[in-house]
Amino acid sequence: MPDELVQKLGVERVDLLELAARADYISVHTPLTKDTHHILSTEFFAAMKKEAMFVDCARGGVLDEEALYAALKEGRIAGAALDVFEKEPTTLEATALLGLDNFICTPHLGASTAEAQENVAVAIAEQMADYLLKGSVRNAVNVPSVSDEVLAKIGPYITLGEMLGCLHMQISQGGVQEVNLEFSGDLAEEDTNPVTVAFLKGLFTPILQDAVNFVNAPLIAEERGIRVVESKSSRSADFTNLVRMTVKTTEGENMLAGTVFGTKEPRLVRFNSFRLEALPAGPMLLVHNKDVPGVIGALGTTLGAGGVNISKMVVGQEETSSRNVILLNTDQPVNKELLATVKELEHIDDAMALELPAYIS
Repeated sequence: MPDELVQKLGVERVDLLELAARADYISVHTPLTKDTHHILSTEFFAAMKKEAMFVDCARGGVLDEEALYAALKEGRIAGAALDVFEKEPTTLEATALLGLDNFICTPHLGASTAEAQENVAVAIAEQMADYLLKGSVRNAVNVPSVSDEVLAKIGPYITLGEMLGCLHMQISQGGVQEVNLEFSGDLAEEDTNPVTVAFLKGLFTPILQDAVNFVNAPLIAEERGIRVVESKSSRSADFTNLVRMTVKTTEGENMLAGTVFGTKEPRLVRFNSFRLEALPAGPMLLVHNKDVPGVIGALGTTLGAGGVNISKMVVGQEETSSRNVILLNTDQPVNKELLATVKELEHIDDAMALELPAYIS
């Protein structure tokens, strides 16, 4: 979150252990990702006040239930309440928390109140009527709200936008401040807002997971103080259509450019100053290396020894230097141990494992 938004909201940013030490009540609402799994464990509960209360309404697995049990059992914190568990539906055999007097829980019911169900029923009826009478789709979580005619023209770019948004967030450092999308060529004559929405959904998915969709992505950007700018030009030098997507953060900026080959094949054709042609989909490995012989061979041998098969590989060369960027599509994700081995290879400056949306042709 940018510092300006922190000040505007009137909140104070602290690290996790300081929050634990200062707060009387801690309520968790964090998506479950590979980075947040068991992020709240023994060290966190040990830092909490003895009279503090802990509430998790996020996802099972964000906290280590065994560590929470020990903290409650030993009286290191006063009490806790959960409506999510790592194993659901849970039982006393699955978690000993249910046997504690200073612990309360409810099933993971979400919006299952009588009032919420009635409101959902009315909203669904209204949206179905809009579709049947007017042909408009509102609030679909798996596709932007566009007509069939518009979707036929820009549908592949919606897919491309989500892919490049997801890639952008994984290569970015710092808090996102501004997003710029430039549409060139015939695409500039179309309604490109759904592509922008798809890009924002892709951008937030690595950190918010299933909490972001095509409906709330623009609102999330607004709430986080992220400026979203669109521009259009009927001229495109190298391709019939081109989308340039630049993300500015508190620590710099990255630019990705993409197009669609044929009628529906999404392609990444520019990675900052590197020119290439890659399918930005599925598990990938991004490598920055010196442009010298032997790097690709060593890389392939190392991945093969680690049990990772390369399905596609492209090399982007920077004309003004002796550096390359290599993008590999792999059949399975590269784990942390193998990634560390790759980084130690001679002439490799950096490497990053990526997880992008799958693409089915």
